[in-house]
Amino acid sequence: MCGIAGVIYKDKKTHNVGESLTAMLESLQHRGPDSAGFAIYGGLNLPENNYQLNIELKNKPMLLDQLKTTLTQISPIYNEELIHSVDDYDVYRCEIHLENYSLLKPLITNLDKIEDIQVINGSHSFEMIKDVGLVKDIAKRYNVPSRVGTHGIGHTRFATESGVDRYHAHPYQSYITPDITVVHNGQITNYWKIRDPLERKGHKFESFNDTECIVHYMADKLHQGYKLEEALEEAVHDLDGPFSILVGTPNGIGIAKDKLGLRPGVMAENDDVFAIASEEMSLQDVLDTDHVEQIAPGETRSYTI
Repeated sequence: MCGIAGVIYKDKKTHNVGESLTAMLESLQHRGPDSAGFAIYGGLNLPENNYQLNIELKNKPMLLDQLKTTLTQISPIYNEELIHSVDDYDVYRCEIHLENYSLLKPLITNLDKIEDIQVINGSHSFEMIKDVGLVKDIAKRYNVPSRVGTHGIGHTRFATESGVDRYHAHPYQSYITPDITVVHNGQITNYWKIRDPLERKGHKFESFNDTECIVHYMADKLHQGYKLEEALEEAVHDLDGPFSILVGTPNGIGIAKDKLGLRPGVMAENDDVFAIASEEMSLQDVLDTDHVEQIAPGETRSYTI
């Protein structure tokens, strides 16, 4: 049992998305105490071909210097920040420049080879924040309520099939298509049937987590030219098992619910906001409305700006 939440502001302007998602996820905290995460779009405003990296590293002498030395061989480092987390680990956040997007994933792969370092993500149009612990503690640690954006998705996790650590916290990201993220409540029972053809196409998997499989699946569909709503409809047809999937892209969010409707999903909107969550009380944190719709079995909903 996990909690998912998403919000998008229809005017395309930046709003307090971090504050909104924090409130929504705190209302869903009972659905998952292990970890939580956010993908907040539209607030970074990075120059073209600049990328934000979030890197987990053990708090030990000289490791940060080694990391910086490796990075400066590729690019100057901008806007760096060291965030102290839990269990003797820190999160190093910085901005770098690459000649093109295709160089981002190889860089991440090389950095991951350094002992006691793991790259959490690299992105251009959204900010990834995820960690172990409760929503309120993570929000305070990373100052999430101060983060602005046009839209975002979030997750609070009850771990059932993979480790409780920063990397396995949601959202998950694929690098086949820039800045696609997924949070998920459920289980994909035809995991290998979905994963095998994606690997043959060149998708690189880092775990056996089914949410990672979903984000590669969605990124592959979007890379083929499917619109978000169309890709979600394909997911309902192709994926087996109980699930509610929430997808974030640089210009929208969308949800897909399994054909039997075995995982919850509700939505509400007004003239200003479109919001999705696992439970109605989470929507009340961002919308003053009594008109809440249940996402029907096999239904998809999306909103793009």
